[in-house]
Amino acid sequence: MKAKDQERLTTIRYILAQITNREIDKHSDLTDAEIIDLLRKEVKKLDESITAFKTGDRNDLVAEYEAQKSIITSYLPKELSDEELKAKVQEIISKNQELYDKNPNALIGICIKELSAQAASSRIVAMVRKP
Repeated sequence: MKAKDQERLTTIRYILAQITNREIDKHSDLTDAEIIDLLRKEVKKLDESITAFKTGDRNDLVAEYEAQKSIITSYLPKELSDEELKAKVQEIISKNQELYDKNPNALIGICIKELSAQAASSRIVAMVRKP
């Protein structure tokens, strides 16, 4: 507020309102993992909006939404690299080898549950399905 960065202030207030709304719906405080999940969903919404605005040739809105995305992304933890993610997925697979042999897709839920705070779900799914 003191820096008079109105765009950053507006974005942070919006995110805090989203967190409060989710807490009201849940009737309890959100965990860190749930807040990270909420932030990732907001980033995904912004990505979809940016894509739509690019096809509609609305460059003014593209710039605004990209700025909001960069602000939200600055509060997200750094994601694992592909090599680190692959190692973690292999570790989970080795712990649950019997389940993986029966049905490889059953391990997707386990991997997402354990790694969702460290990487995007789509990357985790792709890594589990990769031979």
